Amino acid sequence: MLLAIDAGNTNCVFALVDGEEIKTRWRIATDPRRTGDEYAVWLHQLLELEGYGRGDVSQVIIGTVVPRALHNLEVLSKKYFNVEPMVAGQGRAEWPIALDVEEPQSVGADRALNTIAAHAKHAGDLIVIDFGTATTFDAIDFSGAYKGGIIAPGINLSLDALVGAAAKLPRVAISEPEDESVIGRTTETQMLIGVYWGYVAMIEGLVARMKAEIGRPVTVIATGGLAVLFDKHTDAFDAIEPDLTIHGLALLAARASR
Repeated sequence: MLLAIDAGNTNCVFALVDGEEIKTRWRIATDPRRTGDEYAVWLHQLLELEGYGRGDVSQVIIGTVVPRALHNLEVLSKKYFNVEPMVAGQGRAEWPIALDVEEPQSVGADRALNTIAAHAKHAGDLIVIDFGTATTFDAIDFSGAYKGGIIAPGINLSLDALVGAAAKLPRVAISEPEDESVIGRTTETQMLIGVYWGYVAMIEGLVARMKAEIGRPVTVIATGGLAVLFDKHTDAFDAIEPDLTIHGLALLAARASR
């Protein structure tokens, strides 16, 4: 089976993939200082809890937007799985898509992987919204080429900045609103309204502007851990694909292994 590793700015997701099926997945905070040995202790225990062992892993692919995390993940693969890992965007796992932007080398691995998976799953022009540390909006044309997009602060980042810059505001956890009122009667609800409904307005506004600029029918796909938080309160999404990046890694690994 394939061990697909998606190392993001906040979390690192490990997924065991058999063909096109994700058997199980685990999440750990991204820390470039974490050694391959530390990853191994954590991961091997989780594999055993799910009824798997090191011998079940025959391939490893790593996608990361944190360059400093790559070395220790490669050590994990070589030392504990005896597998030379594929690195998304490099060597035999080079991107099979056109990165039609002015600085293709600056496109994050997660955005390229989302492009690969979204084009494989959906026809026509696409917009992929990934709710992570940053919220990204990516335009993908009908041929599967990445055409560019938007980077906005993630919702938790926005909330942290608000609390950090205003001494009297309390720390609150982002959550789905209890109702659709936009007039809050406590400080906490006013903060949640501002961040949550402000984010919904941003999503809808940016999607509408992107669609107008593309000028053709577009399917909008949402991914990332917080995508479901907004789905009930906006019609901006046509599909929710929570594991889009992992599917992109699996597709890239299958192509590289041919």
